[in-house]
Amino acid sequence: MACDREILREIWEGKLPICFQLNPEEANKLQPPEPFYLMVPRLSYFPLVTDKVRKYYQKYIDEEKQDNEMWLDFNGIPLKWHYPIGVLFDLNKTDIQLPWNITVHFDKFPEDELIHCQTREAVESHFMNCIKEADVLKHRTQLVSSMQQKDHKQLWLGLQNDKFDQFWAVNRKLMELSSGEEAFKYIPFRCYHLSKDNCMVQRLVKPLTEQGHRKTLRGLVQELFPEEEKTVHVMTHGVEPPWDTPLQWMSEHLSYPDNFLHLCVGYS
Repeated sequence: MACDREILREIWEGKLPICFQLNPEEANKLQPPEPFYLMVPRLSYFPLVTDKVRKYYQKYIDEEKQDNEMWLDFNGIPLKWHYPIGVLFDLNKTDIQLPWNITVHFDKFPEDELIHCQTREAVESHFMNCIKEADVLKHRTQLVSSMQQKDHKQLWLGLQNDKFDQFWAVNRKLMELSSGEEAFKYIPFRCYHLSKDNCMVQRLVKPLTEQGHRKTLRGLVQELFPEEEKTVHVMTHGVEPPWDTPLQWMSEHLSYPDNFLHLCVGYS
């Protein structure tokens, strides 16, 4: 990959200030507990950064609920733990003032809206499955399957422990082109349509045109939303990349640790 390490590190170091507040209806004290503040990595997942939040609030809820699964909501909408934190923020960005106020729950788990996540192993399994899926899309050979188990573990520990060098020592292999290739086979991406209840769009999109030219972000939008091209804007990592940014470059430098581009599409 044509590696721009400074950009990779800037993306990695992106953080969000969050104010966690226990749902007042669940507090067992007359006086609700104080909020709990954290700076969290945009690239991580909530179950990896909220151990302290859970421990802090457990003493303020009824004993029989203390072992319940903790879940979070923003403005009454449950937050999907299997989405990276930065994606969840960008999906709600227009309604958020910093610090981001999130409500903590230990009761009435929304079974029809959230996937259960009792352990970090569930997050690891989801994360590795995403990396494998992205690998199949990018490479004609399946690099992840040929890696040693210690490489898989290094990817996971790099993300879990917020260690840039540890993660990228392995992940760079997944961003390199196979011998004789000019670009990935397909671009792994997930596109969230903000005006349609954040519905997710995924298609097979090649990074090169039929003429062999590099396809850009504008080209992706033209393929996905041909009738809306002139009115939409695309955001990732809290910024709007220029329309002429090559998809191949974006995939190499702006993908989340799961190796997918997560793109939020709204209207001007």
